Parts: sequence; C-alpha cells; structure tokens
Amino acid sequence: MKCQSGSALVALVFACLPAAAWAQATSTAVDVAPTDGEQIVVTGTRERARTQYDTLAPVDVLSSSAIQSSVSGDLSDVLAQLLPSFNVQRLPAADGQAFVRPATLRGLSADQTLVLVNGKRYHRSALLGTRGAQSADLASIPSAGIGRVEVLRDGAAAQYGSDAIAGVINVILDDRPGMDAWGQFSQYDEGDGKEYQWGMRGGLALGDRGSIVFTGQYDKQEATSRTRQRPDAITFQANNPGLTVPDPVQRWGQPDQSRVSGAVNAHYDLTDQVAVYTFGTAQSGEGVTDFNWRNPADTTSVYRASTAFPGFTFRSVYPAGFTPRFGTQFSDFQSASGLRGDLSERLHYDLSASFGRSRIEYTLDESLNASLGPASPTRFYLGRLEQREFNLNADFTYRLPVSIGEPINIAFGAERRVETYQVSPGEPASYAIGAGAATGLAPNANGFPGFSPVQAGDWDQRSYAGYLDLEWKPAELLTLGAAGRYEDFSTFGGTFNYKLSARIEPIRGLAARGSYSTGFRAPTPAQLNTRQVTQGLNAQLQVFNQGRLSPSDPIALALGAKPLTPEESRALTAGLTAQSDFGLSASIDLYQIDVDDRFSQSASQTVPANFANPDRFTAVTYFTNDFDTRTRGIDAVVSYARGVGPGRANLSLAYNYNQTRVRSGTSAAIANATQRRIFEERLPQHNATGTLNYDLGPVGLLIRGRYYGPWTDVSTLPTGDPFQRFDGIALFDAAVTLEVSRNVSLRVGAENIFDTYPDEATNQANRGLIYSRNAPYDTDGAQYYARLGLRF
Repeated sequence: MKCQSGSALVALVFACLPAAAWAQATSTAVDVAPTDGEQIVVTGTRERARTQYDTLAPVDVLSSSAIQSSVSGDLSDVLAQLLPSFNVQRLPAADGQAFVRPATLRGLSADQTLVLVNGKRYHRSALLGTRGAQSADLASIPSAGIGRVEVLRDGAAAQYGSDAIAGVINVILDDRPGMDAWGQFSQYDEGDGKEYQWGMRGGLALGDRGSIVFTGQYDKQEATSRTRQRPDAITFQANNPGLTVPDPVQRWGQPDQSRVSGAVNAHYDLTDQVAVYTFGTAQSGEGVTDFNWRNPADTTSVYRASTAFPGFTFRSVYPAGFTPRFGTQFSDFQSASGLRGDLSERLHYDLSASFGRSRIEYTLDESLNASLGPASPTRFYLGRLEQREFNLNADFTYRLPVSIGEPINIAFGAERRVETYQVSPGEPASYAIGAGAATGLAPNANGFPGFSPVQAGDWDQRSYAGYLDLEWKPAELLTLGAAGRYEDFSTFGGTFNYKLSARIEPIRGLAARGSYSTGFRAPTPAQLNTRQVTQGLNAQLQVFNQGRLSPSDPIALALGAKPLTPEESRALTAGLTAQSDFGLSASIDLYQIDVDDRFSQSASQTVPANFANPDRFTAVTYFTNDFDTRTRGIDAVVSYARGVGPGRANLSLAYNYNQTRVRSGTSAAIANATQRRIFEERLPQHNATGTLNYDLGPVGLLIRGRYYGPWTDVSTLPTGDPFQRFDGIALFDAAVTLEVSRNVSLRVGAENIFDTYPDEATNQANRGLIYSRNAPYDTDGAQYYARLGLRF
C-alpha cells in the first residue's frame, strides 16, 4: 500500500503541473546543492554531453556540500543517509566486519555494486564479509577529498564488467583550486563515542592548463556501549564475591578506531589535444572491538581441568573470566595515471593504468590458547589478508556523422585485469593444537583462530575484456543506447553481457526512460580458494568452532560442494522523469533484477567421520551458487530548489520500496529456510529520506528525516533459529550553519536529535546485547556535533 501511495503521489505531481511549465532547470538529484545550470554526468554513459536529466538510466548526483552535511566521515554512512536504496550495518563484535562494514544497494549483496573513483575501478577490501561478499571499503576514501558522488541505479556490467549488478557508485575527486580546512567534534547523548575529525584540502591551479589538489583527513572515534550485564556474569559474581567481575563483561557497540587518509587529484594539458592525469587515495588505521566474555563457570573447553597439565587451570590466569579484544591494522591505497586527448575532431582516447591494494592484519589480546596450558601467550598475532588489483584500460569514443539526427557516439575499448589474494599465517601459537586438545581443551587463539600455513597462500585471477557502447539521438525527442561486453576469466572462461536502453521526451521537460541489461559477478580468488575458522558463542552461551572451507576442499567436496560459477543477472528498469522552470523536478523508476546462481554459504553440516577434524569443528560450510532471486522495487525522487521568502530553499524527498524473493535453488538451498528468509527479510522493504536546506544570508538550516521500515533478524540456537521482527523507525537530524565571515563558518547540529532507539533484541539479551547487532541503522541514540570550517 505504501508503494502504491508513493507512485500515486508522484503521478499526481506530474498531472497537476502544466505541461508547458516543464523545462530545463534543476536536477533530480538527492540533496544536491543548488546550481545555476545542469551538471554533466559521466557514470553510465560515454557521451560527454549528457546531463542528469538526459541520462538513459537513473543517476543520483550528491554534491560535496551534501556529503559534508553528515557527522560521519565514513562515506558508507553518508550514502545511507542520503539514498534510501542504500543500506549499511554497524555489526558490533563481528570480527573484521566491525571495521569494514557491508553496504548494499537495492537490497542486493555488498559486492554486487561496482565502485569507481574518477571513473576507474576501485579495488576490493581484503575482507570477506556477509556470506563471503568481498566488496570495496567506501570508508577508505576520504570524504574531504570528494567533489561529488554519482550513483547509477541500474545494471551496468555490459559497460563496466563484473560486479555492476545493482548499480555503480562513482566517486569524483575534488579538482577545485583553493584551500580550506575543518575540524569537528561529536559525542553521543550517552556520553560515549567521542569522535575527533579534522581535514585540509589544498588546490593549486597550474596556469590555465590544469590543477593539482591534495586532501588529508584524520578521524579518531572512541567506543560506544549499549550493553547490560550478562545474566550469567551476575550469577558468577554472586557465587564468587571475592572476585571483581567487570560490569559489563563485554561491550556491544562501535569499536575504538582511528584512521588517517588522503587523496591527490591532478591533471595537466600538455597541448590542446593531449592531457596527462594522475590521482590516488590512501588510508591507514587501527581499531579494537570486544568479543564474547568467557565464563569461568563453563568447564567444557577453556577452564576444564586437564591431565595434560596437572594442577593447572586458566582460573589462575583469568579468575574472573576474560573478554578477548580483537584488533586490526588496515591500510588501503589506489593510484591511477593516464593519458587522454583527441586524435581528431571526432576521435577521443583515454589510456590508463591503475593499481589498488587492501591489507588487513589481525591481533587478539586478553585471550589464550587453552590447548597449550600454562605455556599459552595471552596476546596473538593472527595473520594478514591482502587484496591486490592491477588494471590496464584503453578507452575510445568516436562521433560518427549520420544522415538522420545527431552523430552516433561510439565508445569502444579493452581492459586487462589481474586480481590477487594473499593470506599470510599468524604466529604458531595462534593456530596451534597443543597437548591439551586431546583432553578437551580448545585449540587455537580463543575468539579468533590465527591463519595457519594450511590456510595461507597466494592466488590470482586474470581477465581480458572488450566492449562496444553506442548512443544515438535520431530525433530531438528520442535517444537510443546499446552496449555489449565480452570478458574472459582465467578461472572459469568467458561471459558476454549486453544492455539496451531508450529515452523519449514527447513533451518538453517530461520524459520516459527504460533499459534492459544482463550482468554478472565473477567469483574472486579469495572466494574460490580460502578457508576460515571462526569461533563464536551461541544463544545458550556455548563456545563453538565453525569452519568455512574452500569449495575445492576434500571435506567440502564430500559434502556436495561444486566449483563456483559467476552470478548472472537480468535487469529491467522503466521510469519517468520531469523538470520544471520553477525549480520542481521529479523522477520515478520501477525495476526488476533477477539474479541466478546467487552466491551464498551452504547450510552447516558435520564433518564426515572418516575425515580428520583437528580444529574440532562443530560444523562446516562452504561457498556455493545457491539461490535464484528476484528483486523488485520503486525509486521515487522529488526535489524543489527556489527562492522562498527572503532566502533560498532546497527540498528533496526520496523513497525506495525493495522486495527480494527466492525464485528457486538447489535442494539444499530450499531446505535452508533460515538463509532463505534472511535473503528476503533482513533489510527494510520501505526506506525514505527527506532533506530541507534553507539559506538566509549567512545562516543555513538543515533538517533531515529518515525512515527505515520493518525488518527481520535471526539468532542461533542449538534447537533452531528464532526470528524477531523489528518495527519501522524514524530518525531526524538538524543543523545550523553560520558564516561568521568570508573565511570562517561554524555548524552545530545533531543526528537522531530525538534520541530514538529501536526495539530491543529479545533473543540476544542473554549475551548482554540490547539492540540487534544486525540493525541497518545506528542504534547508539542521539549524536551531537560542532564543526568549524576555514577558507583561505
């Protein structure tokens, strides 16, 4: 019903406005700063004169001022606030995902959205996240260095290759001359989560032939905690009054972390026909988060007495229990350089090379390897993950004159890509299986086993691609597009994808657009080859080891694993878009995305009795092509930018309805009811955001509302998987900016200004957690901030 109401509202807006009033004016971007003209977009089109209104598929353009309007320095959080079809989770105490958080567009997997920087493919993170998704870490791109972000909400694998099933996020780095700096402090209403940010941007014009811009950004965030004392910790304290048990014994919330990042963006015209360019981003950081508390009353695997170590138990080391502290050090960098220019009046070229790398190292403190007994260290180096990508691109466009309409824009090119994944082992004690293991003491570093030499390795995948992309305007009211791309991968062979699109504008200012495309997402070397050991605590507070095996592992093959194949998609988008000459613009797009052989993790199974099980797995899984899904939805955007009273108003309203259903799958997939329901209900189907900016002289007012619809979470119990349905929630933000002088500005504000909290997570309460760790929004309450800006 909400979906139908949203469609009717936009249709009513169209119907109530005189057709003659629609004309070239402001864009339909979400929360875009007012401009005097239309902005040229580069994402999803290789026609150099396309505006946002002219595009054949929906593109949101987020200005630098919109990106800076968020209290967060993490680009994932910013996009989640501005785009209702984009969701990101916090995931406290979720191993590496507490720091590299999964983000989804249109409810699809995190690695089904392609990320570009200045139009060039951005590297993946070394982390394999939810169900093995390996996606780019948007937090590694400094928000202070961004000029704008273009978000293409349409399949684009035929144009860009693997991963662009849900769409494309293209981060355009700032290239403006000038210098500015800012500093910001924020804190949650509970008094924790203090965050200190500062940044500086300096741009220098290179005569009238180019520019170079440097950006630096620092962010230090202290931890938050929305936690109650665990019931078993209360009982243990009562039974042991001579001990001091921390309250709470473990913390559920955002981690302690700090990061420094930077960007450079430069171009220079060597001649009127030849330009050289280079750009890059880099970040380095570290963080710590809590794991589950180990209770000394539990004598099953850690605190039990062992004949291997007579007279010794770990009560002598951790008499009040222990909470492993999971630490990470991470670094990313990406660089690209190229040469572009005109070979003739009609032929343009762009030759480039890029390299990206993500490196993540893990440590564990306040822990132990129980199987080593008194020889166990309490701090471990767990190992390193590394993702490397190298791309070579040759892109050309040619304007072919024809007798009918405008010249045909012919884009063609080739790409060579090498993707490498590396796992380096941790220190031996982190994965050792000591003498105590034979008597029931748990092996490995407790909380997160280190990477062993068996897991270590170096794997790569090579691909070669060629593409052809056509756009033609045979008449003033009609634009047509077609694209095709063939790509061959060393690990599984070739794939061909295509896209057909059209736009018609029968009335000036009112247009219909549509596209149909096929797409794919290639399995990565990490997904094809790696294995992992994870340790957790179920809802009955029992420690368990779970193994995620490579699909080619002998145990996985014995359990039915098969070689991974690409996910394949078919996407259909159709919509209306309109602009007026009095500041009102709107768009509505309907979409359907079918994904076959969707990548997932198999149902848990026990290790066959005839196989060795030195890691004492209680269950094992493996990556598999599991489900076929269908995602349907509606995106609606209305914006209004105009002088109102003595000031200027900029209003944007955006709504997304998104529904995913499992169409079919393997017999094991259909039987895996938990995984199926997670696919269908883990994210809200209804999301909306509305933003009002009002500028009056030196004072600017920002008011934003965000709505997240109901969604479903699941907990893990030995007796089953209980689900909990969470109600929808509305969050409101507000800020006031004062231009103190031409060079100084001050902004104060709050996000979630009414200190609203979601439903409590009843099935997870015995671990001390109050709000679900899988919530698609911040669950820490109101956050207040002040920001000082300087311009030189």
